[in-house]
Parts: sequence; structure tokens; C-alpha cells
Amino acid sequence: MTAAHLAAAGVLDVPRAARTVAGIKALQRRDGAVPWFAGGKLDPWDHVESAMALDAAGEHEAARRAYLWLARTQNSDGSWYAGYADTPEGVSAAAVTDRTLETNFTAYCAVGIYHHYLATADRRLLRQLWPTVAAAIEFVLRQQRSDGAIRWQPGGDEALLSGCSSMYQALRCAVAAATALGEDQPGWELAFSRLGHALAAHPERFAPKERYSMDWYYPVLGTVLRGGAGHRRIDEGWDRFVVPGFGVRCVDDHPWVTGGESSELAIALWALGREAQARAVLADVGAHLRDEADGMYWTGYVYADRAVWPEEKTSWTAGSLLLALAALGGEPATRTVFGGEALPAPLPVECAAEPCGSTR
Repeated sequence: MTAAHLAAAGVLDVPRAARTVAGIKALQRRDGAVPWFAGGKLDPWDHVESAMALDAAGEHEAARRAYLWLARTQNSDGSWYAGYADTPEGVSAAAVTDRTLETNFTAYCAVGIYHHYLATADRRLLRQLWPTVAAAIEFVLRQQRSDGAIRWQPGGDEALLSGCSSMYQALRCAVAAATALGEDQPGWELAFSRLGHALAAHPERFAPKERYSMDWYYPVLGTVLRGGAGHRRIDEGWDRFVVPGFGVRCVDDHPWVTGGESSELAIALWALGREAQARAVLADVGAHLRDEADGMYWTGYVYADRAVWPEEKTSWTAGSLLLALAALGGEPATRTVFGGEALPAPLPVECAAEPCGSTR
């Protein structure tokens, strides 16, 4: 039965939330994979987001199967590919549609697996999945530059602010998982501390993507910015990206709001204590993107044309909204990984020379 913490006045009641949970479960394949939609694709980041939503809803067995799928399909270097094809039988590691190796996609398993441990206290599974997490993090850290930023893929040198903000959260969760298992990872602590310093103090180290809303709110969502810095970040971009009554633009020059970005912003707002704004954003998402027939959510809405686009209902859009509701509703595991206060704190990093990154 869907937990009451997924209900919020003006957004969802328990029966409607239960339909959304059932909609995500209906997409999960026998092998544990959660594609975007039936016959669509799977990417590892959104697969984890859906698994986290299942855990937040109390569907722990479904989430466990999702994480075991990751363990079975991980590449020998610790990575996953960016895209896999969905079939009725499942999502095979051989059915690769996009062979890009993205560090952000690989790192996010640590957030999901630690979230599952917090939700279930299943130390045995955490130990079983520890090699998966460790290999993923080592793959990611091989791409860390001397200035602390992490390349978004091997072979290039570009670092993305949104992806690195997500990896900062993932590295903190990975260290927390290591601590829970008695594993000492001082190198990981240093790595996320240097990354966090770069994100907070050196935006020039990241590729300019200011027109995308993810670059705006991800430093808050990824637990990099809190307090006054977090509030200033959100306030500076609010009028550029938030469309009252509709949600959050994906890019600032298009009349297109998306459910995923809107729900993620709601989590960031919750993390700053701005719960009324978070609820208002989620209510706007439900007004235009929810399909009551199956409880799922359309990916986006072109408000200038009053039209849904693209015509697809994605597991991760529904998952991000459920995670926002779980945070607002007090679900402990979700609050821990997105709140950040209970995650390992960064080491102090000073900037005496360029490139900075020395720790004291």
C-alpha cells in the first residue's frame, strides 16, 4: 500500500499516488530494468531515479531488482552505457543503443544504492552491491581533472556543472555507504571536497550551459549549495525559468516546461526550506502533465501551444515527482540523500594558487 507521505494537499492524494507507483512498476521488466516507457530506452541515471521512487513508495523488492540489474550489466571498467533498448523480455546488456560513457550516469548508482540501504537497512545487499559502487566511483574519479572538476566522458576535457553537482552528491553517498560497511575511502573524500570547492567557487571551470534550468538549480539539488548561497542561486534564476501556473522551463528561451525539471526544482526548494513554493510547482505539474488514466506524467508541455510534447509518459518523470513528495512528506531515506546534512561533510579546501585544490 502506498505510504501516506506521498500524498500532499493540492498535489496528490493516496489513491492517485498509488496509481503512479503502479504505473512505474508496470514498466519494470522481469530482469529488474525500468525503461523510460514500453518499447523505449533505458539509461542508468533515470533507471536509478525510478528505483529510488519505488523505495520511497515502500516497493523495496522492486527497487532491489532494479539495483541487481545494474550490477549484472555494469561494464568491466565500472561504467554503464548511456542507452539500452527495451524489449518485452527485458533490457539486455548487449542491446546497447548509445555507447557513450557518461560519468554522471555512472556515479548516480551510489545515490540510489545508499538510498535503498537507508530505506531498508539491508546491509547484506549493500555489501553485495559494494563492488558495483566501488567500480563505478573509481571509473568516475579517473576522469577528475587537476582543478577538481570531473570530465563528463572519457576522451574529452569538458566538465558540466549540472552533472558535476549530481556527482558531488553521488560521491558523498558513496563515502557514506563505505562508512556503513567499514570501508575506508579517504581518496573519495578528498575528491568530492575538491569537486565541491570547484562548483561553489569556480563556475568558470565548467562548460557554459546557463540557458538550461538544470545548470541553475542542480548545485542546490546536488547538495553543493545551502543557506544564503542556495537561496541566492534560486532567486537569481527564478523569473528566467519558472512559469507560474505551468512549471519549470527546460531552457530559458523555449515555451516548454518539463515534469522532471519541475519536480527536481521542488526537491531543491524543499532542501532550502521553501516548501510552499515546492508544493506550488508540483501542483502546476499535475495540472498539465498528469494522465489520470494510468497515473503517469507526460515529459513536457508547450504552454504557448497548450500542447503536450513529446507524446511520451516517462518512468523518471513520475519518479522525480514521487521523490519530491517523499521529501516533503518526511520519508527519511529521501530526506537524507537530498537534504545533505547527514552525509559526509567536505574537507576544507583552500585556493592559494591556480589550479587550486590543495587541502588542509
